Amino acid sequence: MAFPDKLLADDEEVVAHLHPHGLTLFWPVVRLLAVVGAASYLAALVPAGRQQGVLRMALLAAVLVVLAVTVVRPVLRWRTTHYVVTTHRVLVRTGVLTRRGRDVALSRITDVSYRQTLWERIVHSGTITVESAGEGGPLVLTRVPDSDGVQAVLAQLVEDDAERGHELHGHGAAHGDRPVTAYEDASGDGYEDGYEDGYEDGYEDEDGWTRAVHRTTPLG
Repeated sequence: MAFPDKLLADDEEVVAHLHPHGLTLFWPVVRLLAVVGAASYLAALVPAGRQQGVLRMALLAAVLVVLAVTVVRPVLRWRTTHYVVTTHRVLVRTGVLTRRGRDVALSRITDVSYRQTLWERIVHSGTITVESAGEGGPLVLTRVPDSDGVQAVLAQLVEDDAERGHELHGHGAAHGDRPVTAYEDASGDGYEDGYEDGYEDGYEDEDGWTRAVHRTTPLG
């Protein structure tokens, strides 16, 4: 399922949209098979008679409750957990009824690392930790599929974002988006002398005068 566009900025693109590793569903599937098998066996043991239907309905109700807790809930939790990497930030959304989320801008990320156990290396899963400037603490993404690849992509995005920031800063400085220095004035003549036509610059102006900061002296 694609990530909702309404959560993205106009110039923001989704680079990766992930759920926890598929093996997260291993134990729910095992429980499903075990519960269904046990329920079928118990239903066959119910003795024939007037109460057989009632007993089997009670057994079915109990089975549905067990499946809801041990199977449906973990599957929904997996399905509603989103790890999203965009060109601007990292987003995490979790929860079925009560939703929780956290966003970390790429410009605030200071370090991206991943950790894998031996088993996780075999199944290509792992834990990614995103360190950022601020008081929220690290953002930890667990059971991330292809965690080393995601970590590499995220690190590259952080680097690219930093380079764009430097380029924009340099572009702004080249177009005068910086404070006027002691050697510049608003007239663009390159000297700050309190006038707009170039005084106190050590050079002769077109009208034949050289001017000081506090007085003028005609050229003989």
